[in-house]
Amino acid sequence: MATKRMNILVYSGNGSTVESVKHCLYSLRRLLSPTYAVITVNGDALIKEPWTASCALLVFPGGADLGYCRTLNGDGNRRISQYVDRGGRYLGFCAGGYYGSKRCEFEVGNKKLEVVGNRELAFYPGTCRGCAFSGFVYHSEAGTRATPLKVSKTALPKGSVPETFRCYYNGGGVFVDAPKFRDNGVEILASFTGELDVDPGEGSASVVYCTVGNGAALLTSTHPEFAAVNLDPDVDIPGLDKVVNALKEDEQQRIEFLKACLLKLGLHVNQEQTAIPSLSRLHLSSAVVSDTAKLVEALEDIITMQDGEEYIRDENDTFHLEKRATWSLGALTDELPASSMKDPGGERSDNAEDQDKIIDYNKIVKQLMIHDKDQPESKDTPYFNHQAFFANLTHYDSQSRESDGTFGKNLLYGEVVTSTNTMLEKNTQLLRRLPTGFTATATVQIAGRGRGTNVWVSPAGSLVFSTVIRHSMALMPQAPVVFLQYLAALAIVEGIHTYGHGYQRVPVRLKWPNDIYAADPTDPSGKTFFKIGGILVNSHYSNSEYLSVVGVGLNTTNVSPTTSLNALNPPAPFTLEKLLARILTCFSSLYTRFVRTGFDKYFEDLYYKHWLHSEQIVTLEAEGGIRARIKGITTDWGLLKAEELGWEDRATGKVVELQSDSNSFDFFKGLIKRKE
Repeated sequence: MATKRMNILVYSGNGSTVESVKHCLYSLRRLLSPTYAVITVNGDALIKEPWTASCALLVFPGGADLGYCRTLNGDGNRRISQYVDRGGRYLGFCAGGYYGSKRCEFEVGNKKLEVVGNRELAFYPGTCRGCAFSGFVYHSEAGTRATPLKVSKTALPKGSVPETFRCYYNGGGVFVDAPKFRDNGVEILASFTGELDVDPGEGSASVVYCTVGNGAALLTSTHPEFAAVNLDPDVDIPGLDKVVNALKEDEQQRIEFLKACLLKLGLHVNQEQTAIPSLSRLHLSSAVVSDTAKLVEALEDIITMQDGEEYIRDENDTFHLEKRATWSLGALTDELPASSMKDPGGERSDNAEDQDKIIDYNKIVKQLMIHDKDQPESKDTPYFNHQAFFANLTHYDSQSRESDGTFGKNLLYGEVVTSTNTMLEKNTQLLRRLPTGFTATATVQIAGRGRGTNVWVSPAGSLVFSTVIRHSMALMPQAPVVFLQYLAALAIVEGIHTYGHGYQRVPVRLKWPNDIYAADPTDPSGKTFFKIGGILVNSHYSNSEYLSVVGVGLNTTNVSPTTSLNALNPPAPFTLEKLLARILTCFSSLYTRFVRTGFDKYFEDLYYKHWLHSEQIVTLEAEGGIRARIKGITTDWGLLKAEELGWEDRATGKVVELQSDSNSFDFFKGLIKRKE
């Protein structure tokens, strides 16, 4: 088995700062998306989850490295060290640079700030000593500088590297005696040019590259990931405006230097920055046009009026309701920049520079077009054909004996949205009034949600959607809500295989509990698999029923960051509209049967037909490292069944049952780990 390194993991746990994480995500996504998925990861995940096989780069941002130590010393750092030694890549900004050095010396002699001690990772075999410049204050820009750096073009041969540039600095150290460690695989990529406030030893290295086994670590004491556009020059700190202006003047050099560093780490870097797209208008429509008005009627008690305009103000988002009669070309123009959404309580900016900075999307009012007279036309939604979707939905429903026609009947679509799951699950007033089968879909998500705290940008060509299911508490004895993730997985695979004639040969499989994998079409052995899809189910209990939002992401036509369905040599390319319609009708049929029969032998046989794990031998870390053979899942609560193996892999008779939300499965290493 093999997997593709497609994830850029940015640590966002104990010790990191929100601002530093935001800057990392902003700059790395612009340079690395969509080839890589740039997502956050916390300490628990680094310690317990199987992240190493798919990680192209592990990033530690600015913050306080003592917090990193408290969380990751021991097991966490052992896993990070093994990952890098075996070919992984580590990038440490500021605190991440201290953390990646053998020894940290920070503000020695300053009783309030002093931090001194050895560090376990020790990628840089010497000391990182700071602050290189005095004046540092935690959670403040008081010590900020636009510090000049001299770049080594011989160490960074790829890209248009500047000889010098000014870079954001706030509390970083100097890598002491860096030239003395050349024989240890250390290269100096950039150096401070001015006099420092601490002893740098030989040289004044500010950025170093360290060879570590088969991998590498790049440590920087400055912040080349900080873009000037995201800094506020109006903060009441003397001289900060001049610092920001200096950084703006050297913005292109900063970008080129950061690109060169990423190339040095072996990553595929965009030649031009990929801008995060602006939010677009949302469109609400139905298979039967008159049903849209009925749906809006069900929302009347949460619709408020302000200045003659209708709004839904919910816990996470505010929606401004529009109808086609009031929708002008001027309004369409206003829609395009996300920050120009109109509302007294929302953000607004007419400055083009502001539209290219870090944005709090939750504060932006979402424009919601109500299509109660007709379905959206292609000029309204050029990247999603509503007529094709509803026609295919009706066609597939007519062929099904189980589907009741509710899944996909009401559709919310946006060309660019935050997250289909967030819009439904985090707005509980709205969610409580939506019917089973209500579906939200998008062409692009800019804050898609995964398991845990993962957030990523999903590119155009991915099929992303979320469907509401109202599951009665009375059904729980026979049909537990935990099986929704299994039904969704089955709906995806069945939907692909019944898309049309010949599609049953498309090589897609299920990985427990909720991932979709595809066989690599370039591997004739059929033993190489890539993840192409995932499922996230969130449930609320309210008024004797579970309000569940089932979110799906499936690489369909996109070429990056991993294999997609259209790369699997189907009889003809998949289209997003037709595939969404087919998956939803399959989901509807499966759910209707499940409510009636529970997860019976029919579902068992269907699930095992498509999954990857039959008779697979694994190591159960949660059970003390015992070896076991996967036997299936229980039909009562969907637990994974594993039979303990003893001498010569003979069954001992003991069966272990594992819960999907308490354990993670590294399919490629045969490890099942407990998530605590």
